[in-house]
Amino acid sequence: MQNDIVKRFIILLTILLVGGGISFAGGDGGAEYSNISVFVLCGAWAFVLNWLAFIPSSVAQTEKFYDAVGSLTYLTVIGLALILTPELSTRAKLAAVMVAVWAVRLGTFLFIRINQDGHDNRFDEIKINPSRFFIAWTIQGLWVLVTAACALVIITDGNNQAIGMVGILGILIWLAGFVVEIIADAQKREFRANPDNKGKFINTGLWSWSRHPNYFGEITLWFGMAVLAVPILSGFQWLTLISPVFVFLLLTRISGIPLLAKKSKERWGEDPAYQTYLASTSLLIPRPPKK
Repeated sequence: MQNDIVKRFIILLTILLVGGGISFAGGDGGAEYSNISVFVLCGAWAFVLNWLAFIPSSVAQTEKFYDAVGSLTYLTVIGLALILTPELSTRAKLAAVMVAVWAVRLGTFLFIRINQDGHDNRFDEIKINPSRFFIAWTIQGLWVLVTAACALVIITDGNNQAIGMVGILGILIWLAGFVVEIIADAQKREFRANPDNKGKFINTGLWSWSRHPNYFGEITLWFGMAVLAVPILSGFQWLTLISPVFVFLLLTRISGIPLLAKKSKERWGEDPAYQTYLASTSLLIPRPPKK
């Protein structure tokens, strides 16, 4: 019991140290409000909002609003950056719109999904344990802060440099990722809505080219945001390029693909059709299936 407490304390401390490091690095040379870095204030708010949401969620032992609060965190963090930064460049306004559109779209999709499903089985054991549930909400604060780090630098830096070719490339990459994510989510939602597909795995559309096209889209769009930020980065701000790397590692090594792969193996591991699907379909990057 005591070992669990110590372990969770270390996890919590590590999360806060990483969040604090990213906040101070991203705020290097950027806008300030009352002599405090706007980036740091935004980073602090990302955690505070999730801690506030944890309280009623823990009392009710529900994960129903977890993803919705995640999207709200993105929106309010970006909104706070816009309000507290004195001068906003065209690049900053574009970055803000891009994050807002993505957050509203994904948040709406996830909220509808959890209301249809009734629960998220990732939280079955976590939500009944307050300390573990608190860490989950804290991780979400870090997730928002780190993934939005490049966008926050763009908004709070105050650099009026023209977008240029590199910036345009970043926007195009972001758009490509956003479109892939939308199509992949829509195809999976349509597949699940068909009663004939109950208990089956999806292997049509983009899902015939990649086992996780939605994650590919997610990684791609944040990489595009990083490219948009590159021309204006300076000093410790360069550390915010950890954003797309963080998204990639989290989705491919920790909470995304590994968890889904485990669940899929339990459900269809003995199914010959599923084994064929695994052998012929790319894990992440969409490409034609192997013959």
